[in-house]
This record gives sequence, C-alpha cells and structure tokens, in this order.
Amino acid sequence: MSKNKRKETEGEKKSTAEYYKLHTEAVEDLVNADESNLPEVSPEELRKYQSGSRFRIPVWLRILFIRFWFPAMVCYFFIWGLSTYVSNLLDMLVITGIALGVVTEMLTNNVLRFFAKTEGEHDRWMMFPQKSYWTFPLNILYAWVVLFLVFTLYNVVNLLYNRLTGTAGTVFLGVEPVLFGLFYLGFDTLLIEAKHLCGNIWRDALKKTNRG
Repeated sequence: MSKNKRKETEGEKKSTAEYYKLHTEAVEDLVNADESNLPEVSPEELRKYQSGSRFRIPVWLRILFIRFWFPAMVCYFFIWGLSTYVSNLLDMLVITGIALGVVTEMLTNNVLRFFAKTEGEHDRWMMFPQKSYWTFPLNILYAWVVLFLVFTLYNVVNLLYNRLTGTAGTVFLGVEPVLFGLFYLGFDTLLIEAKHLCGNIWRDALKKTNRG
C-alpha cells in the first residue's frame, strides 16, 4: 500500500472516530441535562423558536373578556329568555342570581384556572378562589349582591333621565346582554379589588401588632 493511500485511510478512520465521539458526547449531555447545568437563554432567543403569530392577546384582556362574557350569556338566556314567563322582578332577580352564582362556580372560575400557567396564577381575579363545597353557596350570595348593584345602576340612570327630561316611567336604559355584562364585570372587579385592599390592610395591621 502506498504512503498516500495509507495516510488517506488513517485520516478517514480518525475523522470517523471523531464523528462518533462528538455525537456520543452530545447524547450524554442530553441525557444528563437538568436545571443545574442548562445554559442561560434570553427570552428574545426563545421567542425566535416559538410557533404561531407574534400578535398575542394580553392575558389580562382575555381574563376580562371571560368574566364579561359569562354574565352577558346569563343575561341573554335568563333575563331575556325568561322575561315572557316570569313577570315578577324579584323572582327574576332570584333566578338570575342563582344562575350567575352557578356559572361563576362551574364555568368562569374553572376556565380561569384552566388558562393559568401556574397554580393560583389567576386567583386574584376571583372573589372565592378556593375550590370547595362552601364556595358554591357563597358564589350565589355574592352574585345576588353584584346583581343588586347592577340593577340599582340601571334604576339610577333611568331615574336621572326622567328627572332631566321631565318624563315619568320612561325606560331610557334597558337591560341587554352587552351592557349588563360590562356593568356586572365592573362591580365584580370593584368588589374583588376592595377585598384585596382590605386583606392588605389587615395583614399590615397584623405585622405592626406582632412587631409591637
């Protein structure tokens, strides 16, 4: 065998050995990879490999839409749907409040939990984030409170309109799903934020008491 052919053969063997050595090391690195030895990758670099459209709806906007959409649907199916069968306003409010409480417990809160990336991430958007048997009646009672505030707002707006225009008994602002859902969302958010504020005040007071 000539010297040139011998060198070519040795070169091929060397390159083949290096090739398999490189791939063997890559497999071992992959098998032994964990959080302690992973290289740091910037969020900008990770976004390059994410599929789908770059336009994403903000999480808070999706949460607000969910919390608006379910009360609007309850208004459509119960207030509008039962208006021809239930003539008494109090009976309508009782039935609608029960429906809103059940929907909040069974649908709204569960959808918010489903879209949460980590456990408890969306709890701050719920009045009763704990999932247990006692939250079911509490959500119904809470729905009656929010519903009372919503209908009070409707009555105040219509009363002010009648006072300003000099009319009596004219319904300027009627109940319909979109505005009802927005009003319900508004009062629901105000009450939840008030709960968080009271909780923060209470915790601060406890910390000051323990320090003293």
